[in-house]
Amino acid sequence: MEERLQKLISAAHIASRRAAEKMILEGRVTVNGTRAQIGQSADPARDEVRVDGVPLRFAGEHTYLILNKPRGYVTTLSDERGRRTVAELVRGAGVRVYPVGRLDYDSDGLLLMTDDGALAHAMTHPSHEINKTYRVAVRGNLSRALPLLRGPMELDGVPLRRARVEAAGEGCLDITIHEGRKRQVRRMCALAGLTVSRLTRIAEGPLVLGDLPPGSWRKLSKTEEDAIKIAVFGGTQRNF
Repeated sequence: MEERLQKLISAAHIASRRAAEKMILEGRVTVNGTRAQIGQSADPARDEVRVDGVPLRFAGEHTYLILNKPRGYVTTLSDERGRRTVAELVRGAGVRVYPVGRLDYDSDGLLLMTDDGALAHAMTHPSHEINKTYRVAVRGNLSRALPLLRGPMELDGVPLRRARVEAAGEGCLDITIHEGRKRQVRRMCALAGLTVSRLTRIAEGPLVLGDLPPGSWRKLSKTEEDAIKIAVFGGTQRNF
């Protein structure tokens, strides 16, 4: 049965109807690959509705994976330049899953992938500020750089929340950030006079990469599923 897009987006627990209208106006909603219009309706039984490229999903079972993304893969499902994508690495999952957020082509580590559009949308929304921790191999003067990295910093004139920065062995730092600015950790290190030779995401919110081999994936445990949902939604009730 056809319903207004605002109602469908709200039913999928992505946003209120008023916020859904704004998403439609901003061009963030598509129906069967075409940009949606205010007042448009769709039938979820036959139409594919996407918000920010992620298909709407309603009450039911979802799949949640941790992928250890290697360097040299793009965090998309397809690439016009013919580069390898993370979709190639999770073909054996038995369901189409989408990357949550991004991890640069030349970075590696933890990447959450899911078909839960509500969770993906919430995790990437700036208001949630899910902590992300990176192990960063660097070259440069660490004694000079550490106070700068731990102090007030800004990118493009916009202040950042203070990062947590800890030594992690010779020439390595563990840096935890709270925003998701493009290439944020690399740019922070450059401002502090450091050159990054490797950057690996080792944790995101309550999720930890652990000893998962590069290029491999695993499903989240029930405990991990509950933990990430609590981190994102808190005590808000929703249909998982």
